[in-house]
Amino acid sequence: MNAGDRQRLLRLMKDRAFREGDFLLTSGRRSSYYFDGRLVTLDPTGALLIGREMLSWAREDLLAKVGGPTLGADPMVASVAVCSAIDGGPEIGAFIVRKDVKDHGTGGPFAGPPPTAGERVAIVDDALTTGGSLLGAAEKVTSTGALIVAIYTLLDREEGGRDRLEAAGYRVRSIFTRSDLVSASVVASLEPA
Repeated sequence: MNAGDRQRLLRLMKDRAFREGDFLLTSGRRSSYYFDGRLVTLDPTGALLIGREMLSWAREDLLAKVGGPTLGADPMVASVAVCSAIDGGPEIGAFIVRKDVKDHGTGGPFAGPPPTAGERVAIVDDALTTGGSLLGAAEKVTSTGALIVAIYTLLDREEGGRDRLEAAGYRVRSIFTRSDLVSASVVASLEPA
């Protein structure tokens, strides 16, 4: 990602998705800040910038598909797939890992074309805190025989999730870290109004 696009995306995250206060997270932990990734991943500019960056990683990793746990990954995997359809390279498929196995219709743990044995895939999510939801999604994907090449996140909250995922054998790539957002927040507070 070039420096201009990185700054545009960081500003969008800071302005739309980053809030300071006292928040209860999905993990059960309390946090002095909250990041609502969907306010960026569902924004047209945010979706484009994230899609392009993760597509560049997917091209480097020679992926066939990207997927991740619903709901955080849904717009991101769609962005990567759309960007792959317009950049002239091979198309990269997208799938969603359901929280619970669907027992009606066609059933199963996935929405969209599921990963298959031997396919190179990445697991995607908007935020990485403890890594629990990503490990759960990875377990479902691994059961198909697909090869998880990497885990991609928009934000690493720097709360141990990366270490946990790497200890489980996964390579993690994040566009931003909590430090990037906190630094942007401090800088913004010093700018004249």
